[in-house]
Amino acid sequence: MTRPLMPKATAVWLVDNTSLSFEQIAEFCGLHLLEVAGIADGEVAIGVKGLDPVTASQLTREEIARCEADTQTRLQLRTSSHPETAKRSKGARYTPVSRRQDRPDAIAWLLRHHPELSDSQIGKLVGTTKATIQSIRDRSHWNQANLKPVDPVSLSLSTQIELDTQVRIAAERAAKAKAKSGKVAIAGGTLRPLEETTAGGGGHEDD
Repeated sequence: MTRPLMPKATAVWLVDNTSLSFEQIAEFCGLHLLEVAGIADGEVAIGVKGLDPVTASQLTREEIARCEADTQTRLQLRTSSHPETAKRSKGARYTPVSRRQDRPDAIAWLLRHHPELSDSQIGKLVGTTKATIQSIRDRSHWNQANLKPVDPVSLSLSTQIELDTQVRIAAERAAKAKAKSGKVAIAGGTLRPLEETTAGGGGHEDD
């Protein structure tokens, strides 16, 4: 069975907003039953913002109601006719007007949790400009005092697949840069200090 994106965040939302059994939530999210019980007790996924699977098009309200009415049934993940991996045109993502006010919160979250991402990557993920990103980075944004970092996936500004892809690209770029700097350091380390090269040099000339 295909699991939902961000299973723990989805489980948090289902625990808080439905009367589904722990078994139903655990099976749907691919979690251990004790993990779901821990979420309900406030001992697991502390600080994780719940992800509404209906808004994320992973479940329908009818499907949730069906399973709430019968604990023996199991949730069925909603399949999309438009694969998430489909390539988009180059450039910044178009963001619906209703979601544009959420972009600063998403940018703040990305800067905090994924500082390795470049401004262009953040721009593509949430559909924003480098000027806006910079204003949030240097805390000069007009609404800085009210910004609350929120995962762009939970805000439906990007998909988990797109976020994971950009994070992977940034990690690979950082690894290459580190490897390159390491090679330079190793090459520089082959030079012996002047004191070592001159110490005892006169004795060799007498041989």
